[in-house]
Amino acid sequence: MRTYEVLFILSPQVPEEEAKTLVDEFKRIAETTGATLKNEEPWGRRRLAYPIHKSNEGLYHLFVFESASSLAELDRRMKNSDRVLRHIIVRTDEDQKRADKLAKRNPKKERVRPLPAGVTPAAVEAAPEPAAPADETPLA
Repeated sequence: MRTYEVLFILSPQVPEEEAKTLVDEFKRIAETTGATLKNEEPWGRRRLAYPIHKSNEGLYHLFVFESASSLAELDRRMKNSDRVLRHIIVRTDEDQKRADKLAKRNPKKERVRPLPAGVTPAAVEAAPEPAAPADETPLA
């Protein structure tokens, strides 16, 4: 199964009821193509980085779908909707597979601090343990 993240921004002039209708329609379109909704996050009204169609804000919404096929129909519908300012559909399972593969190949190693210039590793091993400070008494 492929995992897709769908992020879209609705126009701020869209009434709340119409925004809910659009979100439900987008879910229905994706589910008719065989996708299953794994996560839905309404991010709410946020400020845009730059004006889009003379709007400085937008209603953000995020979906996470799992599907065996692509979400081409959802992409087409979002392109044709004048209520959607921007949208992006990203396939995330390949990145997760790549990260898992790299983690298996390079397991986390214990980090060792680099030695100061002129100090050899043998000198560090032969160095005595530091003594306890004068104001503290040892607990032994």
